Formats: sequence, structure tokens, C-alpha cells
Amino acid sequence: MTQCRLAPYHSQVGLQAKRSGIMQALQAFLAADMQRVDEVIRARLHSDVALVGQVAEYIIGSGGKRLRPALVLLTAGAVGYRGSHQFEMAAVVEFIHTATLLHDDVVDESGLRRGQATANALFGNAASVLVGDFLYSRAFQMMVSVGDMRIMQVLSDATNVIAEGEVLQLMNCNNADITEQDYLHVIRYKTAKLFEAAARIGALLGGADETLGAAMADYGMHLGTAFQLIDDVLDYSGDHTEIGKNIGDDLAEGKPTLPLLYLMEHGSAHEVALVRAAIEQGGLDHFDDILAAIHSGGALEYTRERARQERALAQAALAGLPDSSYRQHLSELAGFAVSRTY
Repeated sequence: MTQCRLAPYHSQVGLQAKRSGIMQALQAFLAADMQRVDEVIRARLHSDVALVGQVAEYIIGSGGKRLRPALVLLTAGAVGYRGSHQFEMAAVVEFIHTATLLHDDVVDESGLRRGQATANALFGNAASVLVGDFLYSRAFQMMVSVGDMRIMQVLSDATNVIAEGEVLQLMNCNNADITEQDYLHVIRYKTAKLFEAAARIGALLGGADETLGAAMADYGMHLGTAFQLIDDVLDYSGDHTEIGKNIGDDLAEGKPTLPLLYLMEHGSAHEVALVRAAIEQGGLDHFDDILAAIHSGGALEYTRERARQERALAQAALAGLPDSSYRQHLSELAGFAVSRTY
């Protein structure tokens, strides 16, 4: 048996989060509950197969903001739930997210995540894929324990949609002709869907009616979309020591993210030609020129503005919740998704 040695929640959010008042406050508010989630994760990662525990422990214990499990806890609390199923469901969401990371890094041939070597770089692609499968299957085992078919449907549907989003992203790689709507469709499937599911699960645990449950799902979807749009911005403006990956990774992989799509629409003929070639061929041969055009041409500000629009929609979706510290943290979390630098 491999014993998972998770770092406490306050250390997992990282040094960067400690600089953020919003994340500091959220960390303190959820510290006891996140400790309970850590205990569930630790128990549920048990496997008699040593490599399973080693790889799973490495990726889950390597950091991250833990926003998705936090979202389960916050929405459950916001609708008045005070039971224990929230801890199990928060761990389920974290397992599903971790499984997608393991598979993503193999598909993208990534070597760095959260400032550390990826699991596939350390353990190999085969081990990463298979342990990702273990985490998916363990998550579904855990869903059964709650005994709520509505929750199982939300999570099974979300997992399927996320997989479709991964395939859509693969199809869009090296495609310089996709539209902004095409791209938003991908990120709402691939990234925002798990945020949406986490928020809806919290509402379901608390017995929220369909109207409030749908509003919480909308909150999660808009939050997740804003989060991914800012990831797009940070890929061309962040500090690699803060964001935990190399600047320009998306361009190197031929991924047409929103800043590139904006530049394709509004840049000079020369800039459009450079971006098109970079997307279609991958690589960073003209990265400095493209980066300068992205910064000078308004692409990052446009993407930030689209993220701010998603933030506003997320915060508006909270209107049906009673006033509480949970609701306040949900609203501030939407603000953090847009203002963050990591």
C-alpha cells in the first residue's frame, strides 16, 4: 500500500496564492472543510498496486488552486447543506480533474505543470494514462456512495462532455480557421464543464430547487470560462515561475487560443501570416514578433474583457442565494478568476 501524503490545503494553494487577499480569505474560510476533503482523498487513493499510489500522490500532492473541490463546498454551504457528503463529492471532482491533467499532459507532450515535472515526464506516458483511468474509475465508485442518481448523472454527463472537449481541442490544433465561437465551445466543454458540475452538485446536496440549481450551474460555467480565458492571457503575459509552465506553450503546440484569434482578425497582413504559420506548423520560430503583436494590438485586453463579461454573468447568477459568507466568497472567487496572475 502506498500512503498518500497530501500537503495541507494552505500549502497546496502555493506561495502565489498567499499574495492574494481573496485566496487567503478563502483558504482560511475553508481550511477545516478542505482538511476533511484531504482525508477522503488520502483514504480513497489506496491501491495495492504501488505505482498507482505513487503517480496519483505525485500529481494530487503537487499543488494547484483546488478551486473545483472548493466550489463544491462553497455552493453546498451557500444553499444550507451541513452534511458530510460534500467532502466525498469534492474529492470526486478533484479526482476527475486530476485524471484529465494526467491525460492532457500525455496528449500535449508536456514536461512542466505547476512549476514541476509532469507525471508523464517522471513515470512515462503509459503509467500516466493508466493511473488517470484509475482515478476516473475510483471517482465513479465514490459517486455511488452518495446514493443520489441526480449527482451521478451530473458527474457522468460532465465527464463525457469533458472527453468530447478534449477531442474537439485535438481537432482544432493547427487549425487557423476556427472562430471565436468555436473556441468558446471547446473551453466550455473542456474546462468550464467541471466547474459547472461542481457548483450544481453543491446545490443538489443542499436540496436546491431546479431554478437555483440551474443558476449555480450557470455560475460555475461562467466562472470556468473566465478562468480559462485568463489562462489564455497568462500564456502570453505571465511569469513562468508564477504560472508554473513555459510562456508560449500554447503557440508551440499549435493551439489557436483567443488572443491569437483576435490578432488573426485585427492584425496586419504580416502579423496574420505569422500567426497562421505558427498555428498550422507549431513551434516558436517567430514567437517574439507574435508576442509583440499580441501586446501592442489589443489581443490581451480583448481577452481580459471577455473574461470580465463572464465574471459579471457568474456574479449575477448568485442573486438567488441568501446573503452569507459562502455567497460572498463565491462572488469574490469570480473576481479572483479574472484578476489573478498565476
